[in-house]
Amino acid sequence: MNLHLVTLHAMPSAQAVPLAAAFLKAYLDQSPALQGKVAVTTAEFFCGTPLEQLVASIKEQQPDIVGLPVYVWNREECCKLITMLRQQFPDLLLIAGGPEATADPARLLAEAPFDLLVVGEGELTAAELLERCLAGAPLQGLPGAAQLVNDELQVIPRAQIEDLAILPSPYLAGLLDRHIENGMVWQLSRGCPYACEFCYDGMGDRKVRRYPLDRMEQELAYLVERGASQIFALDSTFNTDKKRAKHLLRLIRETAPDVHFHFEVRHELLDKEQAQLFAQLTCSVQIGLQSADPAVAGGVGRTFNRDEFTAKVMLLNDSGATFGFDLIYGLPDDCLDKFREGLNFALSLYPNHLDIFPLAVLPGTKVAHKAAAIGMRHLPGPPYTLLESTTFPLVDMARARQLGSASDIFYSRGKAVAWFNGVARGLKLKPVELLERFADWLQQRMGRMPDEAELDDAEIWQLQRQFLTSLFDERKAQKLLPAALDCVDYHYAYGVALMAVPPIPPDDEALLKLDLLKMRLERASSLTLLPFHYEILDILDSGEPDLAWISKQLKQTGSWVAIYPAHGEVCTESLIRPYYRLLEELDGNRTAGVIAKQLRIPAADALEFLQFAMAEGMVTGE
Repeated sequence: MNLHLVTLHAMPSAQAVPLAAAFLKAYLDQSPALQGKVAVTTAEFFCGTPLEQLVASIKEQQPDIVGLPVYVWNREECCKLITMLRQQFPDLLLIAGGPEATADPARLLAEAPFDLLVVGEGELTAAELLERCLAGAPLQGLPGAAQLVNDELQVIPRAQIEDLAILPSPYLAGLLDRHIENGMVWQLSRGCPYACEFCYDGMGDRKVRRYPLDRMEQELAYLVERGASQIFALDSTFNTDKKRAKHLLRLIRETAPDVHFHFEVRHELLDKEQAQLFAQLTCSVQIGLQSADPAVAGGVGRTFNRDEFTAKVMLLNDSGATFGFDLIYGLPDDCLDKFREGLNFALSLYPNHLDIFPLAVLPGTKVAHKAAAIGMRHLPGPPYTLLESTTFPLVDMARARQLGSASDIFYSRGKAVAWFNGVARGLKLKPVELLERFADWLQQRMGRMPDEAELDDAEIWQLQRQFLTSLFDERKAQKLLPAALDCVDYHYAYGVALMAVPPIPPDDEALLKLDLLKMRLERASSLTLLPFHYEILDILDSGEPDLAWISKQLKQTGSWVAIYPAHGEVCTESLIRPYYRLLEELDGNRTAGVIAKQLRIPAADALEFLQFAMAEGMVTGE
């Protein structure tokens, strides 16, 4: 018997990992009752792949059973695929699992001719299903399944797996090897102790089950040895068990210092030691703020204390950890003014990024059950987005969406965390008012609010400069503009250097043998050269930018700066003008000596500087 598991990913990304299929296959492959009797095969595609191509691929496997994990992003295409498979292969057993099958079995069975849905965790249910199929036993009454019996929905729950140690590791089994280098989703636990009424995780029994720590250590070593570049820790609340969280953070610090990790944490559980450990890693920490209004938060099963939240977040700020917030607009009793205030509060805490999105009224959640009664109108199918409510009408939802896009572009993609609040203060605006001004300016300029994915980083940088130039002029604060633009320019270049891959410079002995003045050198692609109004090192030394102080205390002497990655960090070199011009002119066409002579730089001085520049990875050449 062949079970073929087909995963439809939303889009190519580091998180496009067939985790559900891998866990199922790992468990079924080691089930004694199925050994030598069942073959489990897997396939992956992306949404948008022609259905005919999917059907042809499935047909090649000659399966007896086809299973699909169904999510918000692939529900519609999964249903179309199943309908086509049923038409062409009426004898196939067609099953589905995943969040949509668990939360909304009645409607999913009505949308497509599935034979059966797996609700909840799938490993034990899938194994018993296969055993019944092999024995020719009926599937009716299968625990952990939903199916239509005499046209009526029958859902039979199955208890959650108490001891996750019984599940073989799909990572250690090599089932996800092809994804490791691009990025990996690493499941650390199952379940969530909280009961947020808008979330699928809140539908469980609030019991968190974790894998053994020795297994976690083995999996981490396995992923690191195979070149993992980034790892998303799949744990709804990573720091619920503080002792375990700190153990894992120390383990990561020791064994995976160069791998980028992403964690989701609860702010209430943060402490100083956690913050310091996060700061010692290459990682980002995401906190679900959702709403900064205590009444709105309380209405969906959450608590919020502004002073406590601020104190906890300052631990991350003080440690230098990278962190961001999630914000949802449109929750029950939310309104545009409350969302604006929440956004203003979030920006005031210096997050490195903000993820802002409208409420999704997910089927099966408590919010979905009461949506109609409290006047919520939402999309009936994926992605279930709230359209409007009695407190958040259409026009206000549109404005909130516009502010979310402005934040994505100007703040998060614009790498504005270091200067945003300083610029707002210089303009005598609240942080949210600065974003609103940008949203209106961009809307007028482009005739619509673009998606941040439409713009590259250089385009966003130029939009920031143009907008601020216009706004400082409008606010009659032109004398503060040079300092503001210096901050914007520097942090754009810093961001470019942070993501760039530097060249490997020659060692000292090889470098001394090179006659650099006779070589056709060129600037490294990882190098950014920029002129500034002020000495940029003085601005950086002054801390958070105070535009008024800078304009009064510092002189606009100008500086010519090289910003580049080297020695595992971003370097900033303030150069004298001739050396800046020398780097600027290195294009691989003329020899460095010719360029130095035209710039009237003595040969000995030019050679000494070029040796330094090549050792730093600023220039390359043969």
